[in-house]
Order: sequence, then structure tokens, then C-alpha cells
Amino acid sequence: MTTVVPLAGLLPEREAATYAGWFACLAEPTRVKLLHAVATAPRGLTVGALTEILGTSQSTCSHHVRKLADVGFVHLRKEGTATVVTINQACCSGLPHAADAVMGLLAPRPCCPDNLPDDVLLRAQRDDDWTAVRRIYAEGLATGLATFETEVPTRKALDAKWLTGHRWVAEIDGEVVGWTAAIPVSPRECYQGVAETSVYVAESHCGRGVGKALLFKQVTEADAAGLWTLQTSIFTDNRAGIALHHSAGYRTVGIRERIAQRDGVWHDTVFLERRRSD
Repeated sequence: MTTVVPLAGLLPEREAATYAGWFACLAEPTRVKLLHAVATAPRGLTVGALTEILGTSQSTCSHHVRKLADVGFVHLRKEGTATVVTINQACCSGLPHAADAVMGLLAPRPCCPDNLPDDVLLRAQRDDDWTAVRRIYAEGLATGLATFETEVPTRKALDAKWLTGHRWVAEIDGEVVGWTAAIPVSPRECYQGVAETSVYVAESHCGRGVGKALLFKQVTEADAAGLWTLQTSIFTDNRAGIALHHSAGYRTVGIRERIAQRDGVWHDTVFLERRRSD
């Protein structure tokens, strides 16, 4: 499942036909229930299990599974004599993107997330933060969902590529619990206002609004500094990260299929960007 954002005006014919095919496939309530069941089962479900869940015959269930597989919403694999159905993670972002495109919602989104936590202090990164920054980077790396890197970059390497003035940390009770940074996407003058961003939160402080607070700081300071586009790539499996960036005004541009390998496995990423409104 691949998505393309039209630059302006009417949806191009190819994208309109693709989206129509997706929506037509989901015009059957049984398929919607089937897709939901598979999407909420991380390890997938067999056709037999889906037949029981849906209360249909196995032939009817198999028919709907094939329709969803043909469009690309699900993947099929054999385990012995059983067929296991798993979600195509790309559709988790591709389908909402299609709805946004059709409904004309791809204009710049609101400035930044609201309901920021009161106990998070945001400040510029200092030299004495590097140990905590690299430790949090390592925690994110260990999840397998944060980056294609397999080793934490050195302080020297990070210091060389991160933009000064766009490195921020989050503190709770004096402890650094997250960071965000930006790097230029190109040395060319015409791209001087375009940067790629990263946000990492300590494992012990996930779910406390630290990432939301960091993104608030990143995007508002980027706007003030004259950066006109922020972009990032997120693994399709990292749905929480995608939703977090959407809340900060990023929009899904598309899915980059098999963009790179990590530990010998190809991965897709969701490419997102945020445009300054003026």
C-alpha cells in the first residue's frame, strides 16, 4: 500500500482510483470487522479463528480475507495447514492518509499539542547532558522501533550533525528524561529551512507527556527560528510515535516501502512533515 500526496487541486486519477479501491473493499461490514480483529491481534489470527469470531462459514471468511489481501490490508502466511492473517502495518497510516486526502485535510495542522504536563521542565541541552542523552538514545534503540542504527552514535558524531539552537531536553525533578534534536536535510542553501527531527523519551517516563512537551518545544522554537519544514521518518509499527507527531502538526506524506534494513530485516517507514503556517 503506497500513498502519494497531491501537490494541489484535484486528486490525480491514479490516487483517486487507488483510494476508491480501498474504500470499496471496506464497503462490506464483515470485512471491516475482520480487519479490526486482525489489526488488534499483534501475532495475527488464523482463518479458523476468524471464522469463529465473525460467526460465518469458513468459505465466506476465506473470501473476505482474500479480498483484503488483494487490496493490501492484510498479509497471509502458511503455518502447517493453517493460514495466518496479519495486518499490513502500512495500512494503519495509509488508510487515514487516504481519508485525509479525499476530505482535503492535508493543509497545515494546528501549531502544537495541548494539555502539556506541568511537571516537565524544557530547556536547551548542555554539555553535561550527553551521558543522559546517549543513555536514552540506547533505550530507544533497544526497542527496535526508533531507528535503523544498531549502536548509539558517539557524542562527537551527534554533536557534529545536530543543529545548534535546536537541541532540547526534558527534566522531571532534575533528571533528564527525554530529548529532541534536529539535523539539516541538505547543505544546499535552498534547503536551509528544512530539518529532520528526532524525539526520544526515557523508558521509565513513557506515557507521561514528555514526548508531547518536547515536540511542543521543538516546533515552536523551529517556527521562531525560521525553519519552514520539519520532517521525520517513523517505523510503521510505531503507531504511538506517528500519532504523537500528528498532534504536533505533522502530516503523513506517504509510506516509504522497504526503505532500509535493520538486523537484516527490511522495514517500511511513514514519512511525515510539518510546514510552518506563514
